[in-house]
Amino acid sequence: QVRLVESGGGLVQPGGSLRLSCVASVSNLSVYVTGWYRQAPGKQRESVAGITFGNNINYADSVKGRFTISRDIAKKTVYLQMNSLKPEDTAVYYCNVRNSRNNYWGQGTQVTVSS
Repeated sequence: QVRLVESGGGLVQPGGSLRLSCVASVSNLSVYVTGWYRQAPGKQRESVAGITFGNNINYADSVKGRFTISRDIAKKTVYLQMNSLKPEDTAVYYCNVRNSRNNYWGQGTQVTVSS
C-alpha cells in the first residue's frame, strides 16, 4: 500500500513563506508524475504545480513566480516552496503521485495565510 505523507503546512502572515514536503512510499519516484493540488472551502480542488515525465514543470497562473515545485528522487520526496503568500492561497494542499495505472493522494495539509 503506497502512502504519501505531507508536512509543512501552518499559519503564516501575508508575504511569508512555507515549504511543503511529501514523502512517498513508492519504489521509484522518477516513474511517476508528481504534483501539488489545493482545495479552498467551497471550491473545487485545483492543480497548483506539477512535474511530468521528462521533468517538465508546470504551474497554475495564480502561483507562477511565487511557488516552486521540486523533488528529490533519492529521498522519494516532493517539495513545494511557497513564497509571497497571499490570503487567497489559503487551502488544504494535497500531494499527488500517479502513473498510467495508479493515482495516489496524500491526506492534505492546511495552509492558512492571515494577519
